[in-house]
Amino acid sequence: MRAVDVMSAPVYVVAPTDNVAYARNLMLKHRVSRLPVMEGGELRGILTKKDIAYRLRQTEPMWRRRPIDRIPVSVLMAQDPIVVTPQTGVRDIAATMLDRDISGLPVVDGGEVTGIVTKLDVMRSAHVRGLSARVGESMEDAVIVNRYHSLDHVIDTIKGKNDKLIVVNDNGSLAGIITESNLAFYEYLDDRMNLPGKDVTHLRRDEPGGQKRFRYVVEVSAVAEDIMSRPVITIAPDASLQDAVGLMLEHQINSLVVMEDGDIRGVLKRDDIIKEVAK
Repeated sequence: MRAVDVMSAPVYVVAPTDNVAYARNLMLKHRVSRLPVMEGGELRGILTKKDIAYRLRQTEPMWRRRPIDRIPVSVLMAQDPIVVTPQTGVRDIAATMLDRDISGLPVVDGGEVTGIVTKLDVMRSAHVRGLSARVGESMEDAVIVNRYHSLDHVIDTIKGKNDKLIVVNDNGSLAGIITESNLAFYEYLDDRMNLPGKDVTHLRRDEPGGQKRFRYVVEVSAVAEDIMSRPVITIAPDASLQDAVGLMLEHQINSLVVMEDGDIRGVLKRDDIIKEVAK
């Protein structure tokens, strides 16, 4: 199969001078995660939800200076994006996505952007329908945060662990999941266009083996439970990748928490499926 067989079209685009708030709303409206940046018919860059998500950190100077409706797309976009032709094979596309850590490749024919191939397009391809492995063979270790961890901590952790965090309660039970989409599309602005404050308390023992008490910790912009998605779709480690893909497509998600006997065993990401396609 080739790019032309699986690509999405038409492509929603923005200009370098459009503001980030407009681009973000366009992503939400059309349920896309990336937008080619066009100027005078030329492809200048690409803006992704990841570019927006990682700028939400409270200490990021840009967000203290001006809100996203005053920041042009050109500030956040990645310049000179990697492109493919209509004839590029799906396996080569999957390998490029993994090698370059990107989720979408514009399809360019004769200098014109005719479509875009995303990881979701690869997931829907015939290559995936031929996979025979089990979830436990492809899953990754789960990266876990507490539901009361701050937004800054969540962003620092998710940046280092590649886009998925499992959120747990104080007793270790599954509470939710945080992805880059949760960060990029979180409604974090208040009436003053500032990050909102929130008092957070944790249930902690004053001494080992002592009585637990709620203690004031800090005022933070937001915490993990404000951002996470729930309920979480789970799957068993002995389930087939075919079943996993079916669940991801049915629920329009790109990761599944792997559970066995009530315990978190790992996480299966869309990238784990893409790796199987690229082999």
